[in-house]
Amino acid sequence: MKKMKPNSIAIFHYNPVLPENGDAVYSYKANSDVVWLCGIVQEKTMVILYPDNADGTAQEVLVVQRPNEHLEKWNGHLFRKDEATAISGIQNVQFVDSIEAQLHLWMHHADTVYLNTNENDRLNTENPRIDLLFVHDFMKRYPLHHYERAARIMKELRSVKTKEEVEVTRVAIDITRKAFERVLQFVQPGVMEYEIEAEITHEFLRNRATRHAYGCIIASGDSARVLHYVENNRECKDGDLLLMDFGAEYGNYNADLTRTIPVNGKFSKRQKEVYNACLAVHNYCASILKPGINYADYINKVNMEMEKQLIKIGLISKADVKNQDPANPAYRKYFYHGIGHHLGLDVHDVGTRNEPVKEGMLFTIEPGIYIEEEQMGIRIENNYWLTKTGNIDLFKGIPITVEEIEAAMKKKK
Repeated sequence: MKKMKPNSIAIFHYNPVLPENGDAVYSYKANSDVVWLCGIVQEKTMVILYPDNADGTAQEVLVVQRPNEHLEKWNGHLFRKDEATAISGIQNVQFVDSIEAQLHLWMHHADTVYLNTNENDRLNTENPRIDLLFVHDFMKRYPLHHYERAARIMKELRSVKTKEEVEVTRVAIDITRKAFERVLQFVQPGVMEYEIEAEITHEFLRNRATRHAYGCIIASGDSARVLHYVENNRECKDGDLLLMDFGAEYGNYNADLTRTIPVNGKFSKRQKEVYNACLAVHNYCASILKPGINYADYINKVNMEMEKQLIKIGLISKADVKNQDPANPAYRKYFYHGIGHHLGLDVHDVGTRNEPVKEGMLFTIEPGIYIEEEQMGIRIENNYWLTKTGNIDLFKGIPITVEEIEAAMKKKK
């Protein structure tokens, strides 16, 4: 509220329930801004902030579904007002079916309106924007108000994590660690990718993860070069590498882990060489990602380190670099994605990409090397919390080096 303009109202609307086929609906995912503000994930939950409200009763308003005996028989318990206050800390709780008249009155007194929209840098804008349905309708009803983007404020606030947020994230990370250690004991030549996904899902559920943080990527052999491979239906063969990219969601916060392991438990000489080059880039990233570094400068430095490692393992030459097109540098043939992203309520969480990073931010580090001519893909990803003195690897202690992975796989029961 301190960042809002005088006499302004902010309306954080809920995500709708989306139809699938027939009378089925997609699994519900609450609006992350609403969850961040109030901690409630129940459908049709809204938050309204009006700090300059004349009588002071609507500075913070939580809007929830009205309890309905018939609906609860089908879908379960709905929060009563006192329960919603206990979770959110917001005293003024209203029901969504009666908020319209009150909001109409507040709008007549407010000058500026903040509305929340999805401004994630990676958003595919070709798809229909469900977040804009409410925005377009609201602006049509109140066309003469001044409108502001709540996303600019939320991006700044949500990108810096509190200790409490990191504590919840650590639980998601610990569950993910247990799943990785489980599959290290399970993987061997002949298993199917979907069987590995089943092992991960089993471990998630038995540790009370809410869900997978994103579609599980279990990519063996040449499939590892497909960044978002989700078919997970091939046999893991002797001599292949297996790239696994997965994470648990717990308490609305996400983990994001990638490891590449040998299906037979032993890296070949070439696989080890490429893996160590990728790990060297990962470690270099961790050594420079600290509060104060400009993210764009960080990316440039990392790309130069990747270039150096690719030369070292013979994938590109100094002549390739000298003669490269600056718009399409030589290293891009083998490393064609970003080095990481913000992590939090969303796996690709909101946050700046062109300013100095701040203490409290949570990032992934995930370099990869993908070699078409060798049918090989390697990616290594951990999650890092930036602190005053540097960063903390939240996955520290789980196998990451060639030697650690081979030793862990050798201990099969």
